[in-house]
Amino acid sequence: MHETAAGDRETGLHTSWSPPLIGLVAVLVLVNFMVDTAITAPLIVLPQMLDHFGTDHTAWLNASAMLAGAMWAPLLGKSADVHGKRRVLVLTLLISCAGALVCALAPNVWVFVAGRLLQGSAVAAMFLTVAIVRDVCAPRIAMLIVGIVTSGSGVLNIVSRFATEKLAAAHGFQILFVVSAIVAVTMALAVRGVVPESRITTPGRIDFGGALLMGSGLLGVLSYISLGSELGWLALGPVALLLGGAVALTRWSLVSSRKPEPLIDIRGLGLPLVLTLLVIVLATGSYQSLLQLIPLLTEVSGSQGLGYGLGGQGSLALLLAAPGIGVMLGGPLAGALAARIGPAATLAGGVVVGTLGALGMFAGASMFPAAVVFAFLLGFTVGALGTSGFNMAGSLARPEQQGLVSSLVMVVVAIGSVVLNFVGSAVLRATAVTVDGAAVNSGTGVFSYLAIAAGAFALAAVLALALARHVRRERNTPAHIQFERSHS
Repeated sequence: MHETAAGDRETGLHTSWSPPLIGLVAVLVLVNFMVDTAITAPLIVLPQMLDHFGTDHTAWLNASAMLAGAMWAPLLGKSADVHGKRRVLVLTLLISCAGALVCALAPNVWVFVAGRLLQGSAVAAMFLTVAIVRDVCAPRIAMLIVGIVTSGSGVLNIVSRFATEKLAAAHGFQILFVVSAIVAVTMALAVRGVVPESRITTPGRIDFGGALLMGSGLLGVLSYISLGSELGWLALGPVALLLGGAVALTRWSLVSSRKPEPLIDIRGLGLPLVLTLLVIVLATGSYQSLLQLIPLLTEVSGSQGLGYGLGGQGSLALLLAAPGIGVMLGGPLAGALAARIGPAATLAGGVVVGTLGALGMFAGASMFPAAVVFAFLLGFTVGALGTSGFNMAGSLARPEQQGLVSSLVMVVVAIGSVVLNFVGSAVLRATAVTVDGAAVNSGTGVFSYLAIAAGAFALAAVLALALARHVRRERNTPAHIQFERSHS
């Protein structure tokens, strides 16, 4: 089989770098930069948004977009496998654009949250870019490019963090959502012009009913976690949301098990994929919750005697840029290592580093230099985690299922982020204290928050090491024994 710089002539897959591939990668990196402007940029102005809307629902303002990602991802992943990845990616970008405009014009917090639910469709853009890479590249180079595509936007984020801070200070937080809308529609045009349509699609039906059941179930359960700490864990409203969500998820599980083409085939998930998803849900949830905590640490000064506080010690933009640098380095490095030692081993190594980063934030809660260093380590971990998670899941999927299986990664990313953000916010609200007539987060609350995040990372590390051992054992098992196991 003869390979050229443009790709393999027989299969049409890229096997080495070429101008068309470089252009494609550049566009996909910019698409994921748009995702960052939609999901993480608002963290910089989180205190301003809380003041503007007169609410303390930190998790709703921050995590509602990730919640929407969990609702959108399976539907868009299945649609991409059936109708084409480029077409669905363009639609996703346009929906995100509409959501950003709603957020910019929102007169109250609930309209804002509705806009975030629309804008959260951008989360699907991440896994669609990965599915496109695996669709057009040979497996070995695809692992490296997945790392670049998922993490390359970190370069832009380093600059944008400081620009975002200045823009928000001059024009209000709404300007961030206007910028996000402009970036989204620009990238929709770029994708339409540069990205080829899928080579492989699969006939099938889209389970809209299953998507509605799963999404409403997640919304009910996570709403209970968010509202229970404020209204009471046994109050009628939160309990009704919990029961409604549990019924919807149970119904979705039962109905899906009987459908020939369910949105997510729970029965078809093997042990390696299940372990991969568990690692991702715990580690990314921990990272996102820590990212949510960082702006709150800067609101308190160490001189207030609460046992923590970074106020007056340095720039919040620098603190949020440090993870961006880590992501930028961790993703491509994990992709290069995965091509040599496999994504499972790379995933395990990344999560171990993340556990060290989470533990280090106990010191970083009161010392700015330590916070920058350990925030960098956490970013490095999430870059490696995203790359290795997508590579691991993609290696377990058939070509015609790349969109759907990649969407599962984003589902658990969103679920982990939302759950741990809500849990952390509940802990902070339950332990708040009053200082000089104003409610502030207590040291007990902050360090309990950090303990939950570090514990989640540690559990993820244990599971990641178990996954790496399982994959290594399977790789060393003779092929005829693997065949007998799969047919027993």
